[in-house]
Amino acid sequence: MADTATPNVIRRADYAPPAFLIDTVALEFDLVPDRTVVRNTMHVRRNPDASRALHLELMGEQLEFVSAEIDGQPFPNAHAHDHGLLLDNVPDSFELTLTSICNPAANTTLSGLYVSSGNFFTQCEAEGFRRITYFLDRPDVMATFTVTLRASKADYPVLLSNGNLLEEGDLPDGRHFARWEDPFRKPSYLFALVAGKLVALEERVKSGSGKEKLLQVWVEPHDLDKTRHAMDSLINSIRWDEQRFGLELDLDRFMIVAVSDFNMGAMENKGLNIFNTKYVLANPETATDTDFANIEAVVGHEYFHNWTGNRVTCRDWFQLSLKEGLTVFRDQEFSADMAGGATDEAARATKRIEDVRVLRQMQFAEDAGPMAHPVRPESYVEINNFYTMTVYEKGSEVVRMYQTLFGRDGFRKGMDLYFKRHDGQAVTCDDFRHALADANGRDLAQFERWYSQAGTPRVSVRTRYDAAQQRYSVTLRQGYGDVAPAARETQKGPLLIPFAIGLIGNDGRDLPLQLEGEAKAPAATTRVLEFTQTEQTFTFVNVAQEPLPSLLRNFSAPVIVEYDYSADQLAFLLAHDSDPFNRWEAGQRLATRELLTLAERAATGAALQLDDSVVAAFARVLTDETLSPSFRELALMLPSEAYLAEQMGESNPAAVHAARQFVRKRLANALKNDWLKVYEQHRTPGAYEATPEAAGHRALKNLALSYLAELDDPAEAVRIASAQYDAANNMTDRAAALSALLNAAAAKGGSTEAQQALDDFYQRFEKEPLVIDKWFALQATQRGSAQRPVIDIVRRLMSHPAFNLKNPNRARSLIFSFCAANPAQFHADDGSGYAFWADQVIALDAINPQVAARLARSLELWRRFTPTLRDGMRAALEKVAAHVKSRDVREIVEKALA
Repeated sequence: MADTATPNVIRRADYAPPAFLIDTVALEFDLVPDRTVVRNTMHVRRNPDASRALHLELMGEQLEFVSAEIDGQPFPNAHAHDHGLLLDNVPDSFELTLTSICNPAANTTLSGLYVSSGNFFTQCEAEGFRRITYFLDRPDVMATFTVTLRASKADYPVLLSNGNLLEEGDLPDGRHFARWEDPFRKPSYLFALVAGKLVALEERVKSGSGKEKLLQVWVEPHDLDKTRHAMDSLINSIRWDEQRFGLELDLDRFMIVAVSDFNMGAMENKGLNIFNTKYVLANPETATDTDFANIEAVVGHEYFHNWTGNRVTCRDWFQLSLKEGLTVFRDQEFSADMAGGATDEAARATKRIEDVRVLRQMQFAEDAGPMAHPVRPESYVEINNFYTMTVYEKGSEVVRMYQTLFGRDGFRKGMDLYFKRHDGQAVTCDDFRHALADANGRDLAQFERWYSQAGTPRVSVRTRYDAAQQRYSVTLRQGYGDVAPAARETQKGPLLIPFAIGLIGNDGRDLPLQLEGEAKAPAATTRVLEFTQTEQTFTFVNVAQEPLPSLLRNFSAPVIVEYDYSADQLAFLLAHDSDPFNRWEAGQRLATRELLTLAERAATGAALQLDDSVVAAFARVLTDETLSPSFRELALMLPSEAYLAEQMGESNPAAVHAARQFVRKRLANALKNDWLKVYEQHRTPGAYEATPEAAGHRALKNLALSYLAELDDPAEAVRIASAQYDAANNMTDRAAALSALLNAAAAKGGSTEAQQALDDFYQRFEKEPLVIDKWFALQATQRGSAQRPVIDIVRRLMSHPAFNLKNPNRARSLIFSFCAANPAQFHADDGSGYAFWADQVIALDAINPQVAARLARSLELWRRFTPTLRDGMRAALEKVAAHVKSRDVREIVEKALA
């Protein structure tokens, strides 16, 4: 299934409207696994807004061409080739009927129409529809679709497609049919069909306007008991979108279908959302609190796409963040509202912290590497490679900045105008920006740079207090520092940065914020400064005492703030800042500073020592019962090894691991009694509850257990973890106990308790694929030791009967977990991790290039590591470059090596 064509660079500047438009599509499928016949009847006309073309060029891949007809007559001037179909001398307006054949059973790419567990599924975003039939497979060609499915009734009793069911019935040869109609125009990437042996959990709800809607969650029969949470999440999403944005479900029914073979998390096909089972199936025995939260977020995300992505879609793939960044923002707000409503800032801050941690660890790293690109990219070779953290997560932050500038009401006004102007259209990021600007009477021309400039901005802060005049000046300077060449060439000038600030007095309380020129201070103690110049000074007046600044509150812009806080100042902010995000941020800064100092010492073999003040700061948070358990868990979690390594001038994963483990052991031993007390205080006896409050207690309790596993003598932790494992009535506690046992055993090169728990875990859940994914991941991410390197465990697990490289979830659980989430073991000095990585990228490339390309990105920052590691990574990249054939992987490795 590899694509050996020479890659062509596609550029945003070259966009041209399609020469032809398609108004209606009628598809007929005769579904047979190895030979599905597709009959495609389209009404085609020339686009009056495009240059006149001599030929109609349709996209198509892995298709067997059978016939073409125009207006009911055979059309001889149709020429099939490897990448499509060329039709010469077509009229200005005509009905085109094409018949072709595809082989879903052989489609291991999981793009287009494919077979999984004996059922038919589709995945058409970004360019999968061309694997189903010849078509103008681009997002700005929008049509209404009618779909007729025919298949064996015994083998495929359920036949689904987009929209509303028009009719269904039996056929004389043991087959049956179903005909579906989607009344809304959509691009081909939103097409979907499903056929197979499935069952559904159903609910009927009424929309805000009183219309009855049928909701269905379709799964394989043995998974029906794991669908309730997904259904509840869908209902909550529908209600939230009505209340927050006035957007109703526009179809008679909405369907979710779960499939175990899926390249991504889920797909928002109009009215028929196809999901990875990972983001649908959950019950307390098989899913963790994180799984429950992720399901709620992903169900929300895909449902919200019904308007931000379906009703209004993107004109071209360069505008991908128009739908993805906006919808990530919407799902983040939904999750925050589910946790804390609109007013519980502490609960909402927990969600905000989690989102920013992901952004800083993954998107900031992307900005620093060879794949750096703006939120709206300027070029690509393979669009699948641009479903990135920048497009999604940084794109979400760009959308959030509109809300920060205009408030919730102003943002809602902008959204209302956006839908009024563009419902049913394929539009651009600029169209969204103009709607927000016009609705709020603002000029946002400068804000466009957030879409066109790559790299992570840096804001350096200088402050000056004039006690005599009671004036406090804050000078902000923006730039990018030493960024990747791919980012540097995009930078045109200063950004409009909404910079939220507070000032804290000696007693820990917020001070009034009266800017120079204002008659009086506003009531709010957080101000959003509109920072628009390369350097800009903001002066606060009537400041009675020298304050401590609380900078970039609630992470009001995706930037790196440079301000030289002392350790004492950070400890003060950790204790007193009224902004929950910045309170957490102060602790992270304090820990990061200490950990990087220790890593530098570890790299030279020097002795390690942790200042008592750091231990005391952690102790204050650990024992502060006024803080929520979920906040304490996040505040007490050290920055990740991957994030810390990226902060070093020369990344040294082994030194970072040594430093981080030293700090964890020091905190474990120094605060042992506090950890034990917290563990006991935050048990959650009784039936499992999937609520944010209960999840917070479990999270803090299990964090305490993970620290106890670091004790010099972990016998007590092993006893506690073993008891928790045996008594657990939920996957959150069981998996946490198993993880603690594995890490407690690492120093001893293994233990009977850990191995017994691993064996028991597998036997209990052998028939639960998603749980076995956890079993693989726990082993791939365990600490390991010189006597028991994790690479040996991973290689052995590759030959386990339950491992299947063709299943993306299984590949991610073992291979990706080791390469991306176990840096100290993956970056072993002997290069064994890199050799393993190269072998797996090459193997995956032949099966599923999309998945292979995501794995390939593990080494894109290779130039930032120590010389020994660099040499090993370069050799592995060169091996991959010499063997892979797909555009997907070649774009990644060639940019990395360039």
